[in-house]
Amino acid sequence: MAVIVRAGAAPLWWPGLLAAAVGAFVPGLTGRRIGLLAGAALFLVVLGAVALTRTGRYAELANGATRAGRGDFLQDRDVTVRNWRRTYRWWLAGAFLVAVASAYVLPGAGGLVLAGAGAGLWLKAVRLGQRERRDDVLYWVRTDWAERGRPAGGKVKGYRTTGPVAGDAAPGGARRRRR
Repeated sequence: MAVIVRAGAAPLWWPGLLAAAVGAFVPGLTGRRIGLLAGAALFLVVLGAVALTRTGRYAELANGATRAGRGDFLQDRDVTVRNWRRTYRWWLAGAFLVAVASAYVLPGAGGLVLAGAGAGLWLKAVRLGQRERRDDVLYWVRTDWAERGRPAGGKVKGYRTTGPVAGDAAPGGARRRRR
């Protein structure tokens, strides 16, 4: 489940930083200093909003989690990340273009908003990973329930759990390190 949350972090973070860097070279209507300061403030606001959104729903689903059965279809980490990124690739490209275009009004602010969303998703995945370590399980969403890559969407009736070494994902959705 944390894999789905973490799947969007990098595609928002890196293009956001790139758009902010491009925006730093554009004078814009408000000037670079005001644009970058506004972008820094928006970065923090968006980071907090994304990191704290729907945490109650995640906790509710985790509290009611059941052990994964034989009939549950659980995907590998790489497949989940690839599916999420394919689903949202046009939205990500559009968000990048909007962030770059917004540099003509507030230089760097749009890119920092995008990067803040990516950092918020990463922070949320880290918090979910802490819960997985504390409970000594991995939380999964059945693939037929995760609508369009939403781990806490309306179709998700509950999470499934496996042992902490099951699958190819570590707690928090990161790649499992093989030794």
